[in-house]
Amino acid sequence: MKFENILAVSGLPGLYNMVTSRGNGILISDLDTEKTRFCSVRKHQFTPLETVAIYTVMDTTPLKEVLKSMADKEPTLAVPSVKEKSPVLSEYFGQVLEDYDPDRVQISDIKKIIKWFNFLKERDLLKTLYVAASSGEEEE
Repeated sequence: MKFENILAVSGLPGLYNMVTSRGNGILISDLDTEKTRFCSVRKHQFTPLETVAIYTVMDTTPLKEVLKSMADKEPTLAVPSVKEKSPVLSEYFGQVLEDYDPDRVQISDIKKIIKWFNFLKERDLLKTLYVAASSGEEEE
């Protein structure tokens, strides 16, 4: 599975794998059951995780790097619950991405990133995604 094929779909919980796209929508599969379904562009918006970036003081950092940083720091820095208070989430995110811009990165964004991280980690997809990414970069 490739990182660029993982999508967040508005109106649907969790993350999905893009199977194929059509002119009027996208065919997605559930990451747990692999059951496919069609989602119309009229009803849903699609956000490939590869296109998501986090504002930093100078520029942006791709979500993939933020997720990798979270995974790397997890043995010493526990990922907080999304139900934690805002200062706890901000402090955690500041340790994961030191130069993030707290004025442009909202607490709701941090919660969403933590949810995505936990979703991918529970399905053991983080390691798979980074192994595929590193092998793909070496071939180029």
